[in-house]
Amino acid sequence: MQTASFSGFIKIVFYILTFYYVFKLLAKLFLPLIVKKVVEKAGENFQQQQQRSQGSSRNKTQTNDEVIFNAKNDKNPRETKKVGEYVDYEELD
Repeated sequence: MQTASFSGFIKIVFYILTFYYVFKLLAKLFLPLIVKKVVEKAGENFQQQQQRSQGSSRNKTQTNDEVIFNAKNDKNPRETKKVGEYVDYEELD
């Protein structure tokens, strides 16, 4: 059976601190690169989705030759919904 020694404890603490600082250094070096790649990939995916959605909407509009124009809605702006009536309160002294 082994017993705990002070030199063994010092070795463990040294290994833990070494691992911590090496990991911290590697994270400073490589983490920005990894994040940059992830952001670029997300941007590419977003652009592809936009192109697909625009392409499908263009295909729908190109197949339909009929254009519907409603002049009534263009002349009168859309009214806002009335929630309730305004009540003016007065302060009492």
